[in-house]
Amino acid sequence: MSFTIAIIGRPNVGKSTLFNRLVGQKLALVDDEPGVTRDRREGEARLGDLEFTIIDTAGLDEGAKDSLTARMQEQTETAIRLADALMFVVDARVGLTPSDRAFADVVRRANKPVLLLANKSEGKQGESGAMEAYALGLGEPIQVSAEHGEGLSELYDALRPLMPEPPEQAETSGEEAVEDFSKRPIRVAIVGRPNAGKSTLINHLVGEERLLTSPEAGTTRDSIAVEINWKGREFRVFDTAGLRRRSRIEEKLEKLSVADALRAVRFAEVVVLMMDAQNRFEEQDLRIADLVEREGRALVIAINKWDLMASKPGQISALRADADHWLPQVSGVPIVALSGLTGEGVDRLMEATVKAYAVWNKRVPTAALNRWFEQAITANPPPAVSGRRLKLNYITQTKARPPSFVLFCSRADAVPQSYLRYLTNSLREAFDLPGTPVRITLREKANPFAHKRKRAS
Repeated sequence: MSFTIAIIGRPNVGKSTLFNRLVGQKLALVDDEPGVTRDRREGEARLGDLEFTIIDTAGLDEGAKDSLTARMQEQTETAIRLADALMFVVDARVGLTPSDRAFADVVRRANKPVLLLANKSEGKQGESGAMEAYALGLGEPIQVSAEHGEGLSELYDALRPLMPEPPEQAETSGEEAVEDFSKRPIRVAIVGRPNAGKSTLINHLVGEERLLTSPEAGTTRDSIAVEINWKGREFRVFDTAGLRRRSRIEEKLEKLSVADALRAVRFAEVVVLMMDAQNRFEEQDLRIADLVEREGRALVIAINKWDLMASKPGQISALRADADHWLPQVSGVPIVALSGLTGEGVDRLMEATVKAYAVWNKRVPTAALNRWFEQAITANPPPAVSGRRLKLNYITQTKARPPSFVLFCSRADAVPQSYLRYLTNSLREAFDLPGTPVRITLREKANPFAHKRKRAS
């Protein structure tokens, strides 16, 4: 495991901005409102030639036992325990506060190397506030501005002695590199409406309270990535903020959270759409499923809180029928009833995720594709448009992830959408492609006689 550093401090001192600066991407949500960060987020940081794991944490704050604030504090304490070193951040423009002094004692008790960072040190006011930080007794404060990238060379000089010497990397052959690529974790995004139980499911998979959960909707803000090993298969699972209808989103912070969730969908390979068993296939659920299909991601539907439903015969068959009725664009999509709280059905969900990933990567043999194509147009020939017959020449698969095909024909703009849907559904059924998006692009085949007629005229 790489050298790990936790960024800690009271709320709104710029921890997430510093995290984003060190990882080189805007991964953590940043806003002027205090307490934006709730769950701890890990990232791979780089500073010059130094590479290490960085943990962004919730602001150290006091709260009543079992409250959301107290559980956020527990997450921060876990990060401190896991870290090899700490970056204790104070706001140089505000100066020291009683909270800074109190939490400096927490840092000292951790008995780990500490770098004291006086953030927002740009300008004369920042310089005077940075001098106050000497009073904490944590050594010389390093004046930085995470927003503007100032003071990073001084941070490098202070961090370099704490880092272990990097191990020598053995050269790997091309075959080994390909093998490692094939074994990389499957990227899975868990999405859904607020309070569908996404964080509870991931906590069950991890086996610990890795993510904050609450009966209140909207607890999750950042899209947090968690590494999971299930039966020897590696997964990188993203917990996301609940997605409400756009007309109901008013606060800037919720807009940022939704944008982060949509980014997780685009980055994922498989998307698990989680629905509440008591309120399933709502309009917003259908919108999210349509978004996943348009983004070209493999889809699995998880019906959560199944333990709250009264047991009746035929319930699973009814779920299958509802999914095919409401989501014809991903016909045959895997659907799993489960309980993230008790773990019932979670293994079935993971099996469905692995199968959906395999289908998403599927390539159809050319010979089999040609045989299917001849049978499909023989069974249902393309209609005549404006009195002229459409000629479909041949079809070929151009790529997987998702399965994409190019159909060569005489008049691409005249092929009806209804006939394209027929071909898509027939293709999905013939080659066992349930639930995954199937793309068919029309392309006109060049007419070899058009140039000769033009020259003759």
